[in-house]
Amino acid sequence: MSKKVIIVGGVAGGASAAARLRRLDENAEIILFEKGQHISFANCGLPYYVGEVITQKENLIVVTPEKMKERFGIDVRVNSEVLRIDPVNKIVEVKDLSGNSTYTESYDKLVLSPGAEPIRPQLPGINSSRIFTLRNIPDTYSIKDYVDKMNPRRAVVVGAGFIGLEMAENLHMRGIDVSVVELADHVIGPMDFDMAALVHNHLRMKNVELILKDAVSAFDDNGTHINVMLASGRAINADMVIMGIGVRPDVRLAADAGLTIGSSGGISVNEYLQTSDPDIYAVGDAVQVKDFISQNPALIPLAGPANKQGRIAADNICGGNEKYEGTQGTSIVKVFDLTVAITGNSERLLQRNNIEYEKSFTHSASHASYYPGGIPMAIKIVFEKNNGKLLGAQIVGYDGVDKRIDVLSTAIRVGMTVYDLEKLELAYAPPFSSAKDPVNIAGFTASNILKNKCSIFHWNEVDSINKDTGLLLDVREHAEYELGTIKGAVNIPLDELRSRLNELPKDKTIYVFCQIGLRGYLAARILMQKGYNAKNLSGGLKTYKMAVEKQTNEGIFESHLPQERHTLAENPSSIIELDACGLQCPGPIMKVFDTIKTLNDNDIMEVKATDPAFQEDIKTWCKSTGNELLEVKFENKAFIAKIKKGAKEDNSIAMQYKNRNNKSMIVFSNDLDKAIASFIIANGAASMGRKVTMFFTFWGLNILRKPKNSGIVKKDFISRMFGVMMPKGSVKLSLSKMNMAGMGPKMIRSLMNKKNIYSLEELVAQAQNNGIEFVACNMSMDIMGIKKEELIEGVTIGGVASFLGSAEESDMSLFI
Repeated sequence: MSKKVIIVGGVAGGASAAARLRRLDENAEIILFEKGQHISFANCGLPYYVGEVITQKENLIVVTPEKMKERFGIDVRVNSEVLRIDPVNKIVEVKDLSGNSTYTESYDKLVLSPGAEPIRPQLPGINSSRIFTLRNIPDTYSIKDYVDKMNPRRAVVVGAGFIGLEMAENLHMRGIDVSVVELADHVIGPMDFDMAALVHNHLRMKNVELILKDAVSAFDDNGTHINVMLASGRAINADMVIMGIGVRPDVRLAADAGLTIGSSGGISVNEYLQTSDPDIYAVGDAVQVKDFISQNPALIPLAGPANKQGRIAADNICGGNEKYEGTQGTSIVKVFDLTVAITGNSERLLQRNNIEYEKSFTHSASHASYYPGGIPMAIKIVFEKNNGKLLGAQIVGYDGVDKRIDVLSTAIRVGMTVYDLEKLELAYAPPFSSAKDPVNIAGFTASNILKNKCSIFHWNEVDSINKDTGLLLDVREHAEYELGTIKGAVNIPLDELRSRLNELPKDKTIYVFCQIGLRGYLAARILMQKGYNAKNLSGGLKTYKMAVEKQTNEGIFESHLPQERHTLAENPSSIIELDACGLQCPGPIMKVFDTIKTLNDNDIMEVKATDPAFQEDIKTWCKSTGNELLEVKFENKAFIAKIKKGAKEDNSIAMQYKNRNNKSMIVFSNDLDKAIASFIIANGAASMGRKVTMFFTFWGLNILRKPKNSGIVKKDFISRMFGVMMPKGSVKLSLSKMNMAGMGPKMIRSLMNKKNIYSLEELVAQAQNNGIEFVACNMSMDIMGIKKEELIEGVTIGGVASFLGSAEESDMSLFI
């Protein structure tokens, strides 16, 4: 005898259960009730329709009721709300919202998939028509229509979870000034603060106002705007509000039917996804799941787990014995140009569940550094102290984040340790990875900690270091140290450490750090083997500075309201796409220049380029020419800029630079005497308060080369030959006159020392400390086979436009 199965709710859990049931049982009678119009839609894609990334409404629909019925023979009833479940008599009461009639339907098995509903706190003014939530397609249409018709200038997003940040990005893309208000001290709740700090920095760079540790207390709609009142006492005048403070499981039907509700507030189910009534199953966001790491009850509303639960419930209804083993919370979100990904437990969850752990931070390039386009990603892993079992991972980066989080998620699912991460054989080719993949590097680093190869300390322990018993040691280069360090740190570069060990006390703990942790590890290994008690700062200065800097930027819009509109909704006469990929500097800028001359005022051009210098060059070029840079981002391994052609009468933007007194210099030579003269002049100008830009090209690039590379730089044969023939760094430079086989430079340096004149190396460090901008010509680097890794820290890679922009702001340009 065939079964009759009723499914309450569609989307991820309900729709997947219905389709799986039909595949398993052709004769079953399946009825799917959905109180809305859509049974399966791309709820994760809804914010991108508002931002017009997804332009067609129909693309949001995964499966229509008609297609579901046609393909699977399922009785789909939309606009049908299940009002009541009678488990004793096995019937449901249904209201037909279209005809406003009520009827009952019997069942043999029932699947509950009611989902979750947005939290909408009962605050004063919460019912304003300017306040929106985003959970389904009608919500999306309402927001999109409001933005299209009302053309808002200012929006407040309440809550900085996935939906909140996605809405912030997409509203920003529509030209709206966005303020994000979050009660916690960081965005994205499942993340730890130290990794979220990277996201905070990116939001600030995108001119999104970030307000943390504050809450909304009331709303006041005055008819033209809405005032968002904060607990801190501040009021934000806005045109619209998006509520994104989270969701709660919709358990009304289950509770009214007498089904057990779990301690977390979700419907309680067993490992077979049965509720307290064995003929009623529950799946999706309304269900209390088991946290895969701690095995404790949890609410983890994600589409992937909901789909799997629907499939498992269908299997078991059809006589299967499938178990749902828990949710580990693997998730990923795009935040402007960043990719943010999480799997497993955060530190906060581990602490709550009394699980002992250790953590490590690494910063690795997305692929081989010698192949163009490699961009660093930050990886944090947490693992058990006693056996190294992986407990969680968080990654923030631009490219390749999804691949690494999936590897780490799989590792957690099968119970792998950090030692296993060392051994993983992952696909390698220069465009995609490195011979030591970032996942391997994370494993190596964690393994070294557990094997006591290197003791570590963390960013939040720095301020508690006792200066009587500990010493902070910065092992970066002198120039790096001059640009900023941790207060109280002494500087001994890694390459000088062995010869200067006598400067370090053996009766103190040496707290070592570098930029990202690698040089610090090498230094700690040297010190440990020389009898010192040394610890390395995990994640280096980069992790420390991100975490301790000011995380918010409140008030960025208040000083210049009304904000100038940056939006594609201004109906430009046309939008021109320009492909400059594959061109080297100055190719992309020249192509932009040639093309923009053909456009009308206020037309928008979207330019795509792969040249690393383009991102900086296009900013300078737009600033200097009076054109408006609407946006520049990194996407799909390319830099994309949107430029609005400036009106002719608006070229005052460029004219304002006529009377500037900045200084710009082209350093073409690598002669020691000419290099010294360049830096003396540059430092003199900087000391007078002038902005100085030094553009190093061809032989002048050798001044910026490191005397020693910190790692292996792969080059072709010609580039290696160039490298051998050219001086490696400032200490190897020759004189233009009276070089005398190297005796001349030694004599000059000796005389400078006797007369208390700074050496060239000191002049370089002083220049960086004075804020002088060093720009290395990207095109010359390529011709001469010089890689970015060979240059000292603090050098910007740029092109002709970078220099010309500074030259236009200068009253003096020197060629040396």
